[in-house]
Amino acid sequence: MDFGSFTLDARLQRAVAAAGYTETTPIQEAALPPALAGRDLIGTAQTGTGKTAAFVLPLLQTLITRPARPGRVRALIITPTRELAEQVHAAVRQLGKFTKVKSATVYGGVGMAPQEQALRRGTEVIVACPGRLLDHMGRGNVDLGSVEVLVLDEADRMLDMGFLPDVRRIVGRTSRERQTMLFSATFAPELERLAQDILRDPERVAMGIAAPAETIEHALCPVDTNQKTDLLVRLLQDADARSVLVFTRTKHRADRVARQIERCGYAAAVLHSNRSQGQRQQALHSFRTGKVQLLVATDIAARGLDIAAVSHVINYDIPDTADAYIHRVGRTGRAERSGAALTLVTADDRATVRVIERALGEPICVRKVDGFDYGQPTLDTSRAAARSAPTSWSSRAPGPKRAGRWPLNKPTVRRRAR
Repeated sequence: MDFGSFTLDARLQRAVAAAGYTETTPIQEAALPPALAGRDLIGTAQTGTGKTAAFVLPLLQTLITRPARPGRVRALIITPTRELAEQVHAAVRQLGKFTKVKSATVYGGVGMAPQEQALRRGTEVIVACPGRLLDHMGRGNVDLGSVEVLVLDEADRMLDMGFLPDVRRIVGRTSRERQTMLFSATFAPELERLAQDILRDPERVAMGIAAPAETIEHALCPVDTNQKTDLLVRLLQDADARSVLVFTRTKHRADRVARQIERCGYAAAVLHSNRSQGQRQQALHSFRTGKVQLLVATDIAARGLDIAAVSHVINYDIPDTADAYIHRVGRTGRAERSGAALTLVTADDRATVRVIERALGEPICVRKVDGFDYGQPTLDTSRAAARSAPTSWSSRAPGPKRAGRWPLNKPTVRRRAR
């Protein structure tokens, strides 16, 4: 469907056209009608499917078509991370550019004074992380009693980060007459209970639950632990490494891997929770704009970040769960682009691989790099590892849908709203 099929205000239609969006995504096509009708909504969709526009457009439609007293907070969007808050705020500003709706972000890691000033001047839309919003509420900087639309984005991530008690406190300060929309990639029992408590007769829409995009090619790369960095560099040499996101398990390892690959001539940025907000924003900007080819990150980058043109995701360390794997690799293959997901595995990772394969519904093919000397580490010699890893995976055959070789062809793109 095109956006002209929906009863959007002309100013919003103009903003959609100015952004270059034409066709709706499946989650937008399913969510927009009930959301525009004022229904409470539960949306389940994998990352990169366009759910941001699915709640931002109805939210803006409500604000510009209903009269209200000036200076009141009328819409609240709660997100788990600062980066996601900035991304959602950018969508609010882009889609509301031809309206007079004022918006602001509220999150930690930066000074409170500018946020306090924005809140006291009057803003209709707040995009916030729970902790800092509660700080402002405690200081009397914000009153949520006039909230007409409440959105919880990436609710499962908020559950993982222990934010649900904070979310319940915040929701309890909003108007009971509000419209509530909750978006999540997965639904644990705790989220089901939250939904029952805060939503009224919600419409449910579900797209691509707990599965990566079909445009992603997956592969396992067996290697000894002490040769991971060597193999990573070799993969970067062999691949068309236009934009590569590398995931590590720890912040220390992210810093170390970034230093090592930079010594091999690659420009890299680092993203993890020990970096300041300014450093994190600079790392994302450098990666998005192509100033650096590689972003080395912990799982803080796995959800919600809109980095549309990632060509490869490389799991330097295998994630702990299938859900974490799906969210990591969901950074590539977005908006119908082709993508590649490589996971470096050792003999100790067998059980986790089986769990991930069950979630995918098929085996992941195994790739060994021609010409790579699996017995001679050169860069990463910090620790000995299980020596059986490279050969012990050799009997694993590629799955029928995963056959192919690296690198993938350049992606093709169809323009859709985020």
